[in-house]
Amino acid sequence: MGTLTELQRLIAGHAGGGSGQGAISELVLGASPVPGVPIHGVYEPLLVIVAQGAKRIALADRVFDNRAGEYLVVPLDLPVISQVTEASEEVPFLGAALKIKPELVSSLLLDVSSGVRSSDEALVIGVSRAPEELLDAMVRLLRLLDRPSDIPILQPMVEREIVWRLLCGDQGGLVRQIGLADSRLSKISRATRWIREHYAETVRIEELAERVAMSPTSFHRHFRAATAMSPLQYQKQIRLQEARSRLMARTDDVARIGFSVGYDSPSQFSREYARLFGAPPSRDTAALRDALS
Repeated sequence: MGTLTELQRLIAGHAGGGSGQGAISELVLGASPVPGVPIHGVYEPLLVIVAQGAKRIALADRVFDNRAGEYLVVPLDLPVISQVTEASEEVPFLGAALKIKPELVSSLLLDVSSGVRSSDEALVIGVSRAPEELLDAMVRLLRLLDRPSDIPILQPMVEREIVWRLLCGDQGGLVRQIGLADSRLSKISRATRWIREHYAETVRIEELAERVAMSPTSFHRHFRAATAMSPLQYQKQIRLQEARSRLMARTDDVARIGFSVGYDSPSQFSREYARLFGAPPSRDTAALRDALS
């Protein structure tokens, strides 16, 4: 059995609540027999490997297609739109996502002095063909789901190998930036994390730049390079995604939810919500509830 074929088998067997799913908290498996609707969410530093079918990730005006046998790296917290674009009953979409821990990247960089690709500061999201060594390591990680008693001992070892394969691969420069505390990407990552934690507050570029030890001009330029949007646009997406989650979870009136995420004007909140999600808040969340019921 080929490595990719075995990866497909393992994902199909464990995705959707299969035995062992959830035993490795950093790992998420996905399977779909049909193309999906666009899903808004925030991706943290992440490795995504598509074993079958295809998935599309949209970040602002940039689109990244992730096809079977390819891997995608998300280097920091990014508000994206994801969508399964190729799937069928006969050939369902199958994918695996693994959280990339900055501290693990840092540890590997401290342990080695060669073999790691230097960074070209090409930020945002990277997509490349998955080498056999990376697929093999991911297969061995998924095999642990069938042997839960092995997970505490072997997961750290296999996870470390996966990150090493990433560092030595086409996206090594991007992954390296995740683990360097003084890299531009790490500084922007600290800023995005702050915005996510304080999304309802007023964002001042000068204060954010000072927080991550960058000049306002340099900060704004590198923030846009890393996220494909300005800090204010980033905050807006985080606010609106949080508002959507609250509207789905509760029946509070729309204006109150808008105020709670930082909007002063109900009309502005509804207008920007509709621009992002395609319908005003009440109509959008009603449609989502109907789709989930």
